[in-house]
Amino acid sequence: MPVINRIAAFHPEMTAWRQDFHRHPELGFAEHRTSAKVAELLRGFGVDEVVTGIARTGVVGVIRGREAGAAPGAAIGLRADMDALPIVEETGLPYASATPGTMHACGHDGHTAMLLGAARYLAETRNFAGTVHVIFQPAEEGLAGGKLMVEEGLFERFPMRAVFGMHNWPSGPQGRFLWRAGPIMAACATIDIVVTGRGGHAAVPQATVDPIVVAAHIITALQGIVARSVDPAEAGVVTIGHIDGGHTHNVIPETVRLRGTSRWFSPEVGDLLEAGVRRIVPGIAASLGATAEVSYVRTYIATVNDAEATALTVRAAEAVAGPAQVQHLAKAPMWGEDFAFMLDAKPGSYIMLGAGRSATDANVHHPRYDFNDALLPIGASYWATLAEQCLPPAAK
Repeated sequence: MPVINRIAAFHPEMTAWRQDFHRHPELGFAEHRTSAKVAELLRGFGVDEVVTGIARTGVVGVIRGREAGAAPGAAIGLRADMDALPIVEETGLPYASATPGTMHACGHDGHTAMLLGAARYLAETRNFAGTVHVIFQPAEEGLAGGKLMVEEGLFERFPMRAVFGMHNWPSGPQGRFLWRAGPIMAACATIDIVVTGRGGHAAVPQATVDPIVVAAHIITALQGIVARSVDPAEAGVVTIGHIDGGHTHNVIPETVRLRGTSRWFSPEVGDLLEAGVRRIVPGIAASLGATAEVSYVRTYIATVNDAEATALTVRAAEAVAGPAQVQHLAKAPMWGEDFAFMLDAKPGSYIMLGAGRSATDANVHHPRYDFNDALLPIGASYWATLAEQCLPPAAK
């Protein structure tokens, strides 16, 4: 079964929703307009219940099938994220962000539109037995909105046997689904370091303790954690992505601030990375006459797909795209994803959908990125097919 005809028929409307979300991006826990529009559309589709305010700006729609389901557990959840990023958009598109300094640079506008399309179809047809919960989650980008939804009782308020997520993958072939059982996204931590030396004139460095030099040594030494502490067969990353120190060319500053991230799959590797950062940073600083404060905060756990649930996603993807367009993902990327907290609390699976962008096109988290609207009926058909296959009505 290819893209569902009824869903293909309202592709233009899904495109309009998506581009409207893109033009009006909102950051995590501030998705007030977005969640209001999602709730309004769900009510217009005839969704049985629309619950707002979970995890501040989250929305959950409850769609009941024509049959009640054979067991109390005849319910699943389908989740999309809604938040944007603090990035200045450079696409020049007619529907480019109208909010300065904020843009949908990860495709969450597309994820929301795809799930809305599926919700519309499922509310119209109800060709399933049980209940489908459509979950529109806030604050995926670093604020753990998924975790807050779980803590606020998502699965107690909306009982379900499994929960499923999806993300666009710009570099994947257009319309190709990529799946993986087990870890599919990494655990994450944020690293904040403040190096304090003794400032002074750049012409007399002997009278100072230069925190820029100390920071340079720290950055270099941190790369040795993965190279020399982590088993080469395991995956780990330590990256410093931001340096802030000094104001002009002839002054040695008093302090330098570093910001970075670490990523891992294995808990043992996560412990090694944290221990290495906490050991190396103050040690290097002290050896060079400076001091350094370290904040190392674990933010997201690894996203781990349940094998049985992943088999269900593969079956649905093959029904929509054909077996040739469904590919096993041999290596999990080191991105982070707070859907991990939902999968930690409930069996489920997370799948990727290729967007067909070239190697020179902007990828996610880039100021010239844009979601590919051709994916909308494919993703919505996948969601609808997954629901119908997971919750089949009784044979007549």
